[in-house]
Amino acid sequence: MTAIASSSSLTDNPSCSDWIDLSRDAVVVLKTGKVEIGQGITTALVQIAADELDVAPESIELISGHTALGPLEAGTSSSLSIETGGRAVRLAASAVRAIVLAEAAKLLQAPPESLAVEQGRIIVSGRETDLTYWSLAPSIDLEAQVLDHARPKEPAERRLVGTSMPRIDLKAKAAGAGFIHDIELPGLLHGRVLDPPASGRRLEAFDEAALKAAFPSVQVVRDGSFVGVIAEREDVAVRAIERARRLATWSEGFQVPALMREAIAADSAEPEIVVEKGDVTAAEGRTITTEIERPYIAHASIAPSCAIATWRDDTLEIRSHSQAVHDMRAPLAKALGIDAGNVVVIHAAGAGTYGHSGQDDVAYEAALLARTVPGRPVRVLWSRAADFSLAPLGPGAIVRAEAKVDAGGRIAALTIQSQSQAHVSRPGRGGTINLVAAERLAVPMEKGSPPDVPLARGGGADRNAMPLYAIPNVHVSKRILRDLPYRTSALRALGGYANIFAIETLMDDIAASVGADPVAFRLEHLDDPRARAVITKAAEMAGWPGPTVQGEALGIGFNQYKNRSAYCAVVARVVCDERVRLTHAWAAVDAGEAINPDGIINQIEGGIIQSASWTLKERVNFDGDAVTTRDWEAYPILSFSETPEIKVSLIVRPELPGLGVGETATGPTAAAIGNAVHRALGIRVRTLPITRDAILAASI
Repeated sequence: MTAIASSSSLTDNPSCSDWIDLSRDAVVVLKTGKVEIGQGITTALVQIAADELDVAPESIELISGHTALGPLEAGTSSSLSIETGGRAVRLAASAVRAIVLAEAAKLLQAPPESLAVEQGRIIVSGRETDLTYWSLAPSIDLEAQVLDHARPKEPAERRLVGTSMPRIDLKAKAAGAGFIHDIELPGLLHGRVLDPPASGRRLEAFDEAALKAAFPSVQVVRDGSFVGVIAEREDVAVRAIERARRLATWSEGFQVPALMREAIAADSAEPEIVVEKGDVTAAEGRTITTEIERPYIAHASIAPSCAIATWRDDTLEIRSHSQAVHDMRAPLAKALGIDAGNVVVIHAAGAGTYGHSGQDDVAYEAALLARTVPGRPVRVLWSRAADFSLAPLGPGAIVRAEAKVDAGGRIAALTIQSQSQAHVSRPGRGGTINLVAAERLAVPMEKGSPPDVPLARGGGADRNAMPLYAIPNVHVSKRILRDLPYRTSALRALGGYANIFAIETLMDDIAASVGADPVAFRLEHLDDPRARAVITKAAEMAGWPGPTVQGEALGIGFNQYKNRSAYCAVVARVVCDERVRLTHAWAAVDAGEAINPDGIINQIEGGIIQSASWTLKERVNFDGDAVTTRDWEAYPILSFSETPEIKVSLIVRPELPGLGVGETATGPTAAAIGNAVHRALGIRVRTLPITRDAILAASI
């Protein structure tokens, strides 16, 4: 029998009823706290449940991310949904099946081993009976503990898991009704909020009377520096807030260095040792160093942050595309002065999230406006400029990697130091409010300074700073900057993107210094057979070592995301002429059991494309504390015509647990591009993004 390993998602949701409801005939209601953010998790969870219950996927109705109806689970983040939520669903579904079959065996007076299930019907010795999940539901106790009854199937018994099932969320999205921006509710009102030029600035003067005179049908809501409008029609709300901008005068902001390097030099934060293995100071060998700089990056979702709020008596209902619907309740309640039990959050899909953007902030703003019109829903949509300038950014970072290479050409010691702001400032972390509108109120609420993510939870600035390579002496430290006004938080892969880029850059530089092939050099430093397998496969797919033409080359990057999720190696082909073009990418991935192979491939492809966009194009610019990158012209992203040809190969291991894949391709892709550019031009670019200007600067 398959070993039964619990899931952290079961800690707060231990009962079968937390996950499954059989009260409706011929329908299995599956409940989960994990939400669909484009990664295909809802499809995978349905597959898992359908397999364990022996029902058709079509008979499963999914409740996802509803704080009043579903289980309390940690946010959908860190590529953990399959590892935690998927495992919990598998155990819960298998427990329900076992409980039902035990009751059926008793009623039929048949040995349990003679029973089976087909599409929810009980079969005894190959013969159908009148019993079903639903007819037996009143007789069984779904309050039973999952782990007391869980009997998950062996991998060979699964019919749906391991097959590529069509995404269940695509139909609604294709019909234009799948996103929060498309939701129509009875009595829906439209709200807009006056956004300051930068976080922390106060409203010094505002002609409210002039605004009301110009828009008499619009309700104006003001509290200190917070100003919002509510209108029956969206176009009226938009015009009103545009007029409000011309009637507002704001305080001056902070004057801080625009360059990350200057900002780091001015910050007083002390380094924190993260990992100490062996003694790097005692190791002997030739020193090779690299230092990379990652700029601040925007989430740059295709659709800006949005929320819908409705007050009914003392209860607040929020519809949000946040990845952490359960985590929203407490900080929202605290900021609004109500009990968290009176806040219901319902997830609705957003067109791009990638971490912590402005979802919590816009939800709070919607709540502030909706409180003035009880009983009616109010949708607040940020402008593109607000989404760029007020939503948390992915932190800029400088990562220094230094190796000592012995006489035999092996790495004897490695020192990694990352320097950046904290990577998670989601409201509620460290007891903080951290909502931009809360800082504007007449009685402002301080945002606080939340801690960085500890390594035990995947790490923040230090994520993937500890390499998987077999190196006897390793020292990893991080320096979390506290004195900068730029608002930062989780963006896909967190510090892993920059750390992997730095480590894999160094691996190529060392390989070149000892005259070794980059692929062979990595394999020499890896004991993990799964790591070796993905590197070998990706190299084979790409025809490594590739072309020897000037201005064209292959490069490779590798990681096991967080050193515990999926393994991924990426080979990139670049052509460097008037600009750097990523023409092809080959990826090999080992995620253990593949629930939905096509879904995994989709995630890897998406990760490669987004990483390529970061690596070649994206950078947030500042003037003092204000973001000057406020539209698509100033913040270009990878276009359709620039998307490379991508091929993904999965190394499937159904006997092993499924591992998260959502973010695993980001770091290797960046490193592969950087290494390919170096091999193509002989120029090492260490400051991202790798633009024409960056190449010219690096060549001097």
